[in-house]
Amino acid sequence: MIPQRTRGLTATRLHALCRHWPGVTRDTKWGIDMVLSVGGKMFAVMPSDGSEGGRLSFKVADDRFLELTDQPGITPAPYLARAHWISITEPQRFATTELETFILDAYMLIRAKLTKKMQAELGPLPTVKAGK
Repeated sequence: MIPQRTRGLTATRLHALCRHWPGVTRDTKWGIDMVLSVGGKMFAVMPSDGSEGGRLSFKVADDRFLELTDQPGITPAPYLARAHWISITEPQRFATTELETFILDAYMLIRAKLTKKMQAELGPLPTVKAGK
């Protein structure tokens, strides 16, 4: 039997993915949005109640912004597009592992902008385990 790939990402699963990464904090802003940050800087945002279709917004590399926003289901994030954030409006269209990789990349991008001292204090970089 071929294992079925999981799709999408819930707020609970997103928090479970990131909560053990060095320096990650969770906060609620704008009423219901779960905000994940490292070193006090946001790297991912998602409605904690699953509203808005489970919209998932996060930072992407500058050189990937246009490529990703050309894909169906991905738009520039409102208010944060100028900082190269995207919103995945229908996360269930994407494999969970792909979304987890996007979130890890967002964490790494924001962490890399922290001071060298703060980066060193955070310790080793996290990874995403395939198939989980």
